[in-house]
Amino acid sequence: MRSDATIVHYGRALRRRVLTPDRSATRLAVRGFHEKSPAARELLETVGETFLAGFAHAAEAREPGDAEPFLEAVPVALRGFAYEGAAMALAIVDACAPRSWRVRALLAGRGGDHVYMVYVGVGWAMARLPRPLWIRLHAPDPLLRWLTLDGYGFHQAYFRTDRYVARQERPRWPRGYGARVVDQGIGRALWFGGGADATRVADLVERFAPGRRPDLYAGVGLAATYAGGATGAELRTLLDRAPGHAAQLAQGSAFAAKARTRAGLSTADTTVATEVFCGRSPEAAARITDEALPDPSDDPAAVPTYELWRQRIAAHFTRATEEAGTG
Repeated sequence: MRSDATIVHYGRALRRRVLTPDRSATRLAVRGFHEKSPAARELLETVGETFLAGFAHAAEAREPGDAEPFLEAVPVALRGFAYEGAAMALAIVDACAPRSWRVRALLAGRGGDHVYMVYVGVGWAMARLPRPLWIRLHAPDPLLRWLTLDGYGFHQAYFRTDRYVARQERPRWPRGYGARVVDQGIGRALWFGGGADATRVADLVERFAPGRRPDLYAGVGLAATYAGGATGAELRTLLDRAPGHAAQLAQGSAFAAKARTRAGLSTADTTVATEVFCGRSPEAAARITDEALPDPSDDPAAVPTYELWRQRIAAHFTRATEEAGTG
């Protein structure tokens, strides 16, 4: 007769198999995404596979700390995506289990260095859970919790591409400013849908209504910097294709630089992208996001603090460009 420990082990393994999405779902050909080159395809598919690997290990773990050795062993360029997948899995289990504590424990451990990616991963879980269960999800930071909507938007555009990219529909929820944050996530997904091809990505953005493009380009800048896959020349082409949106590309790039430098995961792609979009190193771009943080005295009823943060970052880069032009 099997012991209780064996039964628990098989139960966790079954949970992993039931919850983990099919690995084939990350293939560009399966998704109908553009392939720029074999190297770009391999990078973007490896990002997806790493996300799913993080998801699977967290789904099977007895507690979040048990997944840390695997997550910490993932190569630097990909580790954040593994934590993002782990956060999605733990959020789903939290929402369905009697007690909700797993995402909190992930953030209390090594996952705290990846807080931006963890919040985005919780947003992925939102897209897979019935709305009544969202109340059980852990995203307590009043500023960073907006990132859950970014993750939600990415998921919708990545998996429901025909609806949210080809037909440019808006999700029925959320409305108001939340819909703009969803667009930032959709913009990140366009980097994958366009195969990290600057021209193809710009073509995708330009199919959307002009009023949505600033938020979409912010997401593009974030993905181009965090995921990488393009040369400096290609990123300059993207910049040239986005007249009037350079500050949004820089803001998204600075967000990505902050996420990577906080976790100690900067790569050559990070440096190339921040030099093009922000005109400075990843560390310097990340400092701008810190300097632009909203003050407790700011009134969120007037402008959501997350949007105020983004505006201040974008304004910094606008001023820097103007000063460089008159210097």
